[in-house]
Amino acid sequence: MQGEASRIADRISRDSMASRLREAGEDAWRIGNELFTVTALLDNNRAVTVALTDPSRPVTDKIALLNTLVEAQAHPLTVGILGDLVGRTWSRSKDISNAVEDFGVDAMMYYADHTNTTLQVSVELAQLHSALIKMPAVRAKLYDAQASAEARVALLDAVLSNSGFCKVTMRLAEHATANLRGRRYLGTVQWLINKLSRHMGESMITVTTASPLTAEQIQKLTDSYSRKMGRPVHINSVVDASVIGGMRIQVGDEVTDTTVVAQLRHLKSAINASA
Repeated sequence: MQGEASRIADRISRDSMASRLREAGEDAWRIGNELFTVTALLDNNRAVTVALTDPSRPVTDKIALLNTLVEAQAHPLTVGILGDLVGRTWSRSKDISNAVEDFGVDAMMYYADHTNTTLQVSVELAQLHSALIKMPAVRAKLYDAQASAEARVALLDAVLSNSGFCKVTMRLAEHATANLRGRRYLGTVQWLINKLSRHMGESMITVTTASPLTAEQIQKLTDSYSRKMGRPVHINSVVDASVIGGMRIQVGDEVTDTTVVAQLRHLKSAINASA
């Protein structure tokens, strides 16, 4: 949870730099990768992060430090985004790392826009999320902090070797395991799905069922929730055999759970309460 100063800094910086990033075209790919690299650098160097967010330190000193950290061949817009961020006031030093990562994801989304693959990326991330629910052992290894980042990425690449996913999906999926940032892998993938959904101007509805939804079911859910919410929605269909039957529907933080496993859980609680 960001403090007020960080929320303001993040919002103003986004408003300031978003249009330039949107217009970066092909270069957005490079910028996104550079920002992911800086995110990892900040996450692994607390002293540097503190120095870049110290409110008592002149901005010129922060820019000078930034210039020593960012390679000379970095894209000018990468440098511009980082310079804008270090000129802001942050509630906590680690919040600037979150902002850099957000900009990195934004750059990847704008690159997807440029290459007309935005919807494809959103669908592929949802497919990845659904597939990993059925692979708990693989999932656990993808956020195993005891393993090296290289080993985790190699495992992911092996799992996705025949997926045919586009390069933006692959890069986002790799970033999620290369730099764990204290998060579980599926949680990061869901965060990316939600960001893509907002980017496309849609609301994400996650529907979990024991077997895949049919095209007709997805369309009915899409129509129903679009009317209910007054805006377009995207159905993220997740298959999880452990729910046995029924549906679990999540809209933001609101969950409607009519799955068989949930009903059995409620029944068990009721029996225990009356015993």
